[in-house]
Amino acid sequence: MLNLEDYIRDIPNFPKEGILFKDITPLLASHKATQACLEQLLALVGSQKIDKVVGVETRGFFFATLLADRLGAGFIPVRKPGKLPYSTLKQPYELEYGYDALEIHEDAIVKGEHVLVHDDVLATGGTARAVCELVTQLGGKVVQCNFIMQLHFLKGAAKLKPYEVTSVLNY
Repeated sequence: MLNLEDYIRDIPNFPKEGILFKDITPLLASHKATQACLEQLLALVGSQKIDKVVGVETRGFFFATLLADRLGAGFIPVRKPGKLPYSTLKQPYELEYGYDALEIHEDAIVKGEHVLVHDDVLATGGTARAVCELVTQLGGKVVQCNFIMQLHFLKGAAKLKPYEVTSVLNY
């Protein structure tokens, strides 16, 4: 079996001093690694019914679209303010150094739809929590929060309770 950790590059002090950034671009550059990662992400979902896959800007888009295709589901982008062209719902969230916000089209999810939330990394959990709040405000049911990797020492999964949190790689 392919070791996906071999395709994750550590970049020290990016985007700021003291951060060890986990770069997925080597994984994306390898068709074999991308396919192996996709298969493992799909295995995490199992047989759960998924109507929509929400991808978080921007690295979450890469696998969210692949997951949506393989699951026979729609893909929904969640973006920073001002990036989506139609009427949006906005959710602010706290960062360790301030505040930010995310937006989703107000008609992206139909009440009762089963939604998979996907991003590349679960770190502190603020971004994923904001996405889950957007999904529930639109009437969707978050089935799972699905990540390529989880940085457990930052305790992001705690912010996502009661949602199911899964990841392929764990650091």
